[in-house]
Amino acid sequence: MPSTLNLLLNGAKGRMGQAICAAAQACHTAIVTKIDLGDDPSTHIAHCDVVIDFSFHTATLPLTTLAAAHGKPVVIGTTGHSDAERKALLEQAQNIPIVWSGNYATGVNLLFHLTAQAAHILGTNYHPEIIERHHRLKKDTPSGTAEQLAALVRQARNLTPEQTRHGRKGITGERPDKEIGVHAVRGGDIIGEHTVLFAGPGEYLELIHRASDRSIFAHGALRATHWVAQQKTPGHYTMADVLGLKSDRS
Repeated sequence: MPSTLNLLLNGAKGRMGQAICAAAQACHTAIVTKIDLGDDPSTHIAHCDVVIDFSFHTATLPLTTLAAAHGKPVVIGTTGHSDAERKALLEQAQNIPIVWSGNYATGVNLLFHLTAQAAHILGTNYHPEIIERHHRLKKDTPSGTAEQLAALVRQARNLTPEQTRHGRKGITGERPDKEIGVHAVRGGDIIGEHTVLFAGPGEYLELIHRASDRSIFAHGALRATHWVAQQKTPGHYTMADVLGLKSDRS
């Protein structure tokens, strides 16, 4: 690991951008370039070791394409990408190492790991429901973390995206076994909470992660930047790779 890692940070004025800037000094990391909406990263890309993006979904692909052209690894923390944007971004991972996760908190990534195990071990009569809570200013719904939790359950149970139900209203009938419920709560200044409920016959299991300080995401993202800076093989990596958990690379 280099004594100091130089970053180009996109989204520096946002909540996560400010948290990363505050945490950088303790992580032997220098933010050599801080950019936001309207800034041109092309004049700075050559002077950084890693590009980190916590901005808006439409800005991620142009920035990642620029990074790939200069051989710079990327850490993506932005959420809300369309299927087309996601496909195009994953194509860039053929050229450079990219760490892309819906959540960079260490505890959340352990939640990912445990959720996948529980979905596999528990029978289909243990019904998965995912509830996420965030502050009123969050723009995308559901959260990237909730999307990733649902994807892990689908993978473990061989379900399709069409078997994911976002909220319920009206006379919905009996809940089928092969369904994942996803529910979003927005209000106040909740930093982030994710609950995965497996409701079975005679018992239910809840896996819960609560964030009380935004710095946990910043420190995790910076840990990912130091890790990806050492990777020589292009590809799409997640925090499971960074933390040495069983890879959920896709």
